[in-house]
Amino acid sequence: MIIRFSSMGDIIYTTPVIRCLKKQIPGVEIHFLTKKKFEFIFDGNPYLDKLHLLKDQLSETITELKNEKFDYVIDLHNSLRSVLVKLQLGVRSSTFNKMRFRKWLALRFKINTVPTTHLVDRYMDTVTFLGVKNDEAPIDYFLPSNFSINHLLPETHQKAYWVFIIGAMHFTKRMPNYKVISLCKKLSLPIVLLGGDDVKQNGDKIASALGPMVYNACGKLSLNESVFLVKEAQAVIGFDTGLTHIAEAFNKKIVSIWGSTVPELLGVQPYQVDHSYTVGVALPCRPCSKFGLSHCPKKHFKCMHDINEEQIVDFINET
Repeated sequence: MIIRFSSMGDIIYTTPVIRCLKKQIPGVEIHFLTKKKFEFIFDGNPYLDKLHLLKDQLSETITELKNEKFDYVIDLHNSLRSVLVKLQLGVRSSTFNKMRFRKWLALRFKINTVPTTHLVDRYMDTVTFLGVKNDEAPIDYFLPSNFSINHLLPETHQKAYWVFIIGAMHFTKRMPNYKVISLCKKLSLPIVLLGGDDVKQNGDKIASALGPMVYNACGKLSLNESVFLVKEAQAVIGFDTGLTHIAEAFNKKIVSIWGSTVPELLGVQPYQVDHSYTVGVALPCRPCSKFGLSHCPKKHFKCMHDINEEQIVDFINET
């Protein structure tokens, strides 16, 4: 059994572990434990035999898991809850090293000793004792086949478009509206804005300022519909959020824009993507958080205001 409770991006990066275990160990049966809101990530995954969803009471979850009689537990979350699961199951386990102290040093004192190893490779370290090796293939995301551009986009955007993922859980991961508008004005293809209900108003303001070249799909689509549009896009621009990471499954040309967080600390640079560009501003106060904040602690938000738009435009407009 593999354990990873959250978040979307972190769970997406576990998919190579599932695939490599299934393909490299004859006869293996693989189960995964996560939260219910992330079960969609595993829909149609041919390498996973059974998905377990965390119940309100941990004791109920453990009772269910004990009935499975696992041989090994691969803990890719390394939290109090996952430790309790391992202790109760009492079988051999391997645990992901979160490097908490090193990350604390990087955030508190800007002493970064966290290795630049990608999160996928760090996850893979937990299964090397089983003789499993990284196959160096991209992450997995399996879409249903019942989507079409025609019913998701206006006619102006059906031939070729770029996706701009303007959503992210925390404010300091998002580029201000005026900056998104300025950047979009310099791009040469129609643009689809993607995100949830929380950024629908942002999308409305951006689309209103730019006219028919921009279609605001924020809050209008299911997650899989959004993923489908990402898959069909010519290129993707996005912040540090799950949908941007999912784009890597389709080897999209990606611009990954980082504000208060940094990919090096989390090990989540674009993975196995042929053409990608990671953007961030070097500042003495950055990173100020591992996961993002509701406001800029320094009140200047230079990590987003000072992003070099021209470099993004040059990369994205390249054929």
